Parts: sequence; C-alpha cells; structure tokens
Amino acid sequence: MLQQGDNVLLNWLFSETCETYQHLGCVFYRYCESDYLLNLQADLPYRSRIIFASQHSSVIEAWLLSLTIDTHIAKLERQNDLLGFELATQTAIEQWIGSFPQDIAAEIVLIQQPLARLNQPGLLVMDMDSTAIQIECIDELAAMAGVGDEVAAVTASAMRGELDFEQSLRQRVAKLAGADAHIIEQLCDNLPLMPGIEPMIAELKSHQWKLVVASGGFTPFVGHLKQLLGLDAAYANELVIQDGKLSGEVTGEVVDAQYKANVIAKSAKQWSIASGQCVAIGDGANDIPMIQAADLGLAFHAKPKLVAAADAAIQRLDLRALVFCLQA
Repeated sequence: MLQQGDNVLLNWLFSETCETYQHLGCVFYRYCESDYLLNLQADLPYRSRIIFASQHSSVIEAWLLSLTIDTHIAKLERQNDLLGFELATQTAIEQWIGSFPQDIAAEIVLIQQPLARLNQPGLLVMDMDSTAIQIECIDELAAMAGVGDEVAAVTASAMRGELDFEQSLRQRVAKLAGADAHIIEQLCDNLPLMPGIEPMIAELKSHQWKLVVASGGFTPFVGHLKQLLGLDAAYANELVIQDGKLSGEVTGEVVDAQYKANVIAKSAKQWSIASGQCVAIGDGANDIPMIQAADLGLAFHAKPKLVAAADAAIQRLDLRALVFCLQA
C-alpha cells in the first residue's frame, strides 16, 4: 500500500482520477497500461518501468519529480504488495537513469521490445539454484557430506574457464561418493524458497501460465519444488544411489546450458504457447542460452555476464517483480 505523507504525485497516480498533474512547468499525463499498445506506442517510443517497495515511495517520488520533460505515466496493478508504474516519453530518459536511487528496494527496467502478455497464457522457465530457491544444492550436499572445500575447488576451476559444465558437474558429484543418501531428504525438507516466488506463481497461474524448472541441479530437489509449488514440469540431473549411498555419478542426459535452452521450445510446443509468450529467468552464465531462447529473458540477482545478455534484470527486489515486467 502506498504511504501517504508528502507523496503528492504518487498519491495522484495511485489514488486519484484527474488526468494530468503539473510540476514546475512539466505535465504528467495519466494513461492505462493497456492503452499503450493501442494508442500511444507510435508517439511515445521510449518506455520504462519503475517497481518499488512502498516504504521507499518518498525517494521514488523525489526521483520522479526530477524529470524535466512532459511524461505519460500509468500505474501497474498486480496481485502483490510491490508498487509499479510505467513511463512513456517522446525522448529518452537516459540522463535521469543514472540518478535513479541504487540503495533501496527498487528497480528501473527499460522496455526495448514487446513484452509477454500477463493476461494471456504463457510459459515461464526458471533456473532453480539461486533463482527459485536461495541456495546452491550441490554446495549444501557437499557441506553435509563433509566435502565442501573439495567441491568448492572444482567450482572455482569451472569459474576460471578450466572446465565446462558437464566436466564440473561430474567432478563435483564424484566428491559425494559414499555419502548417505539420507542427506538428500534432509535438504529437500529444508529448501529455502526464494522470496516472492509463491505470489509470483499464484498470479501467473491465475492467467493460465505454464511453469517449469530447468536446473543443472538434481531431480529430488526439482521434484520437491514441482510438488510444493504446483509446477507443470521439472528437469534436472539424476544422481545414482546404490545401497542407500551416493555413488558419485549422474545418469542419463546431462541437463546443461543447451538442454535448459531446449526446454523452452519443447515446452512451448507441448502446450501450444503463442509466439511472444515464453519467459525465462536465471542467475548464472549457464542460463544465458536459456534466456536467449525465450521471448523475454530476465536476469535475477545475476552475474554480470547474464545481466549483459538478458532483456531485463531484477537486481534488488524479489521475484514478485517479475509480473511487473509483463504487459497487462
């Protein structure tokens, strides 16, 4: 809920019906989000979205009032507690982007392409580790098995480019050989969901979206998430368990970066998802092919390489922000 106080412009936007607001000779013109594609796109080619937590409304208002051009503005109504609005202008606002507040729970997202439609059926494919959940499962399993440092060394080698994903995966899993398989169940019981994932999923489901996890992690964890969150499909690597112990091997086709990318086309075909309605989100360089295969690729609290490759980035807010990156 928007804080009242001195936020006159934002209170006008979110609470009043007057069509215009004037400030120091500049005019803000109200429009409905859905009207942009119908009536405004040709005349107002520059578009951005601001998403923020309500406690920061005063800071956002101060930044908004720093704009010195006439601006069209639309509130974004979503089914969660974040607030958002869209700006549409005749000229670019790059000079103000640099002054956008960096130390609060807020995002500015430049819209440079058509957005997937929230209110039409679509597909979301998510990475798991550090995207759908807050941890990296291989690291947690390694710590529980007492080989955390050894696995971390393999990870560091992969980060230096000395190993590809499959080599890294197999070498890290090999370190788990002999560990009691019970640690998998223990970790499943304590998977920390990424904040915001449940309201995000609830809103997408209300619009008949299909929801998929594609992970370079392991099947017990994606299976647990699939059941817990009511997802439509989940893909990951299968650990080999023999006599109640991890063998240190994976079986079947390795879910690597290209496999994850292929899930986009496979899922879109399976559910007859319309063109333009495929979205992917991840956090690491291994997610680059996947987000590039989607119509809209989002980087979430991501490494710089993925941010550079993505269509948009969520860097300070939680997963509730994703639905604000879609077109209602």
